[in-house]
Amino acid sequence: MKFDDDTFADEPTGEMPVVSATDSRVTVTGAELAAELVEETPAIDEATLLPHWTDAPTGQVPIVVAREAAQSDDPWAAIPAPAWREGEADWVAHEDQFDASFLASEGREQDLRPWEFVLTEELTADEEPLDEVPRPAPTRTARTRRTVVHNPLAGRAVRQSSPRSVTMATLTGVLLAALVSAVFVAGTLPVTVLVLAALALAAAEAFAAFRMVGAHPATVLGIVAVLTLGVATYNKGQGALGAVTVLLVIFGFVWYLSAERKIDVLDGIGATVFVYVWVGVLGSYALLLISPNSFPNNHGLAYLFGAIVLAVGNDTGALFIGRSLGRRPLNAALSPNKTVGGAVGGTIVTLLAGVIILPMITPWTRTAGLEVALAISVVTPLGDLFESMVKRTLGVKDLGRLLPGHGGLLDRIDGLLFALPTMFYLTHVLKLG
Repeated sequence: MKFDDDTFADEPTGEMPVVSATDSRVTVTGAELAAELVEETPAIDEATLLPHWTDAPTGQVPIVVAREAAQSDDPWAAIPAPAWREGEADWVAHEDQFDASFLASEGREQDLRPWEFVLTEELTADEEPLDEVPRPAPTRTARTRRTVVHNPLAGRAVRQSSPRSVTMATLTGVLLAALVSAVFVAGTLPVTVLVLAALALAAAEAFAAFRMVGAHPATVLGIVAVLTLGVATYNKGQGALGAVTVLLVIFGFVWYLSAERKIDVLDGIGATVFVYVWVGVLGSYALLLISPNSFPNNHGLAYLFGAIVLAVGNDTGALFIGRSLGRRPLNAALSPNKTVGGAVGGTIVTLLAGVIILPMITPWTRTAGLEVALAISVVTPLGDLFESMVKRTLGVKDLGRLLPGHGGLLDRIDGLLFALPTMFYLTHVLKLG
């Protein structure tokens, strides 16, 4: 339909113009082409047409696509067509149109998701591996300590020792007691030198025992740390304990920076710190007792001498009374030679020494001697058992051969190492001055 320009040239009047079908100014374009297309269109099947929108609803739902696909040469004809499924019967009738078996696993991959699959050996047999540069497997530094399976003490190297002689042990003990007493009479400085020498030798024995089982302690560094701690505590008091310990850890790290890969660094640092604490820290309380900053009038010498007397009395009573009356082991797993009878005998001798011997020394009193003896009689056997536990773990009989009949020096002062801090703190708790 076409309008001439003159149709809307007049002024608006507010009324719609009426266009007549016979108006010469209206032209319908494409009418001839539309007529030709209508003539070529095939007849429409009235049965396939939808009802008019003004007709009443029939309640019927038209099929989307025919349920049965027609057989033809079309390759797509084998694919089942989608169907309208309204009731349960529709789903049952067409369940064979979808095979969900490919979603299931074969039993090995229960957690396999539907979109994942596993290639079989047949599918991957013809594939060629990628040319990759071989990478070395990560390696771990082998431990130098002996590996055990069931018994943690199996495979330990045991140092053989000669049978103990009670006569030799007694003679050695008497000579050692005379030497220590003479040093105490000489004064504070000789006692300080004696204590430092004893701690250095004891630490050296412990480090040697650890080296026997394959550990690599920093022996020189550990002995220097023990001596440094002793001198520092004598001059500066308890504040030196933390400072020297921190320095040992730092220098120990530096010590093992250049260590060989075959060395177990953890065993080395562990053994070094362990011996330092066991011998150095516990033994430094002897120097705290005799320090001029701790007690006036050299009373610290009397307290240190009292700790030695009580510890030696406990060991002596446990040895002789235990050999005579002891039958039941105190702890068979650690030391079968230490008996309950020996512990009772050691306690009796310790109490007698605290009541009879200590009051002869100024400023000891009978009451203070008895109270301290009770505590020493408990901690000294613990020190003996602790060393027995260490020796049993390392697999050695004695930690040294310095003292005939006694073994090493550490074997002789093991109980005293536990008695020294006990004595130091008891002097403050009991207000001994």
